[in-house]
Amino acid sequence: MGEFRCSALTISKKGKVFVDIAFSIRRSLALVGESGSGKSLTLKALLGMLPKGFKARLACESDFGLRRGETVAYVPQNPFTALSPLTKIRDQWIVAAESAPERMAQVGLESELLNRFPPELSGGQLQRVVIAMALSSRPKLLLLDEPTTALDADLREMVVKLLLDLQEEMGFRMLFVTHDIATAAKLCREIVVIKKGKVMERGMMDEVLSFPRSDYTKALIAANFAHREFRS
Repeated sequence: MGEFRCSALTISKKGKVFVDIAFSIRRSLALVGESGSGKSLTLKALLGMLPKGFKARLACESDFGLRRGETVAYVPQNPFTALSPLTKIRDQWIVAAESAPERMAQVGLESELLNRFPPELSGGQLQRVVIAMALSSRPKLLLLDEPTTALDADLREMVVKLLLDLQEEMGFRMLFVTHDIATAAKLCREIVVIKKGKVMERGMMDEVLSFPRSDYTKALIAANFAHREFRS
């Protein structure tokens, strides 16, 4: 598994810079920050899905190109809104639909569920369906936008274990965007902390959590483990 490196990722609108960061993903990286820190914009830039008026400058190096739906896949935050409730799951499988039964089996679901509508599935089942869809193209990079936020503690644990098992099996890199440091610590080896589009701290997960250098990181960690989202 080679390294994915962004030596520069800048996002601006009408001359104002909203994000100006650099990072690398050797295996799994958590991008952590408060609401409005630039996490979601970073994901959208990597996916080529920035809102109208925003411009991105990417200087990224890897052994693959950034092609959404091919080398790069995306798991959204809320499985309940990610799929149309009025369409059978099978008919929402856009990428590599022929692989649907195999991918469903990989995430521990029976292929019979493909013939059901999303409201007929539980939250944990829906999140696994969304992950299975994302992995249909066998991506090199999996982008995760707080995929455990809408789940209870037991389901969060299940999703984290599933992602780690799938990464071991398929060999993709992960970028996990979140404010949930407790979950990030279970899933990722490295962390980058950002505030208002700037990197405040980076390093190995264990080291940053044990010995945070910036006051912002210290406050973010303290607030997170007090079970509330930090807002400066």
